[in-house]
Amino acid sequence: MNLSFCILVVAKAPVPGFAKTRLCPPASALQAADIAAASLLDTLGAVLDTPGAIPVVAMTGDLANAARGREISRALREFAVFAQHGRDFAARLANAHIDTGTLHPGLPVVQIGMDTPQVTPEILASTREALLQPDHDAVLGPAEDGGWWALGLRDPHHARALTDVPMSQTDTGDLTRQALVDKGLNVGSLITLSDVDTMADAHRVAKLNPLGRFSEAVAAVQQQGSVDQQGSAA
Repeated sequence: MNLSFCILVVAKAPVPGFAKTRLCPPASALQAADIAAASLLDTLGAVLDTPGAIPVVAMTGDLANAARGREISRALREFAVFAQHGRDFAARLANAHIDTGTLHPGLPVVQIGMDTPQVTPEILASTREALLQPDHDAVLGPAEDGGWWALGLRDPHHARALTDVPMSQTDTGDLTRQALVDKGLNVGSLITLSDVDTMADAHRVAKLNPLGRFSEAVAAVQQQGSVDQQGSAA
């Protein structure tokens, strides 16, 4: 059995004012973008450390204007990188799976985003094991907010099922699973993870990987807030 599989990271350049704006306040636009950049970098590192993984990134946005843009560009040298395309986010996700399948025909694809920096090589390897179970055509990792953090497909062309699924809703996970089932796929379940949408999410996730870049970036916001409060009290 071929143990190789593609890990597809769907990523957005962390440009201040456009990335993680729900973290503002207490974070500034620059701090929110730095948190997003740190999240992406930790995610890329986990992918590169996953045995058997072929790393792929579908990117949108301008890294030249992004927080940690040079560091991200250096990390992406280890990845096959192509641009996202499609009329909306659901279409871009589907096209990213199909484009990855074109790059690496015959291999299963596990797609994740850049909002779960707590993901580890062990978790990512377990997605492959779940996907390769004889009774699974797909696997879906639910997110705590009702969405999903990972989608694995034995045949990436089945991602076309996503095109009619409304994204960023509290029932997106359930609707995605149903869309896959409606296509005749047997869908296995992965562990549940928390996306980072709010600062409360960020603090909770940072504790899961206290040595990562993400944890440092979140701590920097808290430290700056403490300094600002001291200055106001002086």
